[in-house]
Amino acid sequence: MPKIVDPDQRREAVVEALFRVIERDGLEQASLRNVAAEAGLAIGSVRHYFEHHTELVVFAMKALSERLTTRLTSHVDRVRTAADPRGAVVDMLAELLPVDERRTRETAVWLAFLMASRTRPELRPHADELYDGLVVLTTRILEGARRGGRLTPDADLALESRRLCALIDGLSLHAILHPDRLDAAAVLDVLRRHLDTLVAPA
Repeated sequence: MPKIVDPDQRREAVVEALFRVIERDGLEQASLRNVAAEAGLAIGSVRHYFEHHTELVVFAMKALSERLTTRLTSHVDRVRTAADPRGAVVDMLAELLPVDERRTRETAVWLAFLMASRTRPELRPHADELYDGLVVLTTRILEGARRGGRLTPDADLALESRRLCALIDGLSLHAILHPDRLDAAAVLDVLRRHLDTLVAPA
């Protein structure tokens, strides 16, 4: 009998191979041929699902966004009900930071996609969607803190949301470029310290 291939599993395997190639060699080396070799597949098998490089990259950007959204959503109830909301928020935002092997790979890929979108207009809408999602997330976190009386009274929500986004992006970039100088513990310490500056006085 011919082997039955699950299309979703095959696409996922190709995306994971793409992520490994990008993390190791950069997006410019993530050709269909190189990704097929990384996945242990014939290039024809990859072309069956993705006709060209851009189609694969766009699919991977969407897959990364969905993966992050699923993980972030899993923290929502704890953020709302935790006795220590700051700790719950740190755990949630840590999903976006390179604090372990999986999230380091995702962060490297995310940054590669963002940089590529500067000169590849076909990627720009998807990069914008990722950024807009981050703005929405940080805004909702701050709105929840304000409703709970935990946010400094004079905090400008729009400004603080952008500042938190910039912090996440900056920590991500520095940790990827200088992992020996900014390890996971330091990344989380900086995030905690920033959140402490937003807490209303007792």
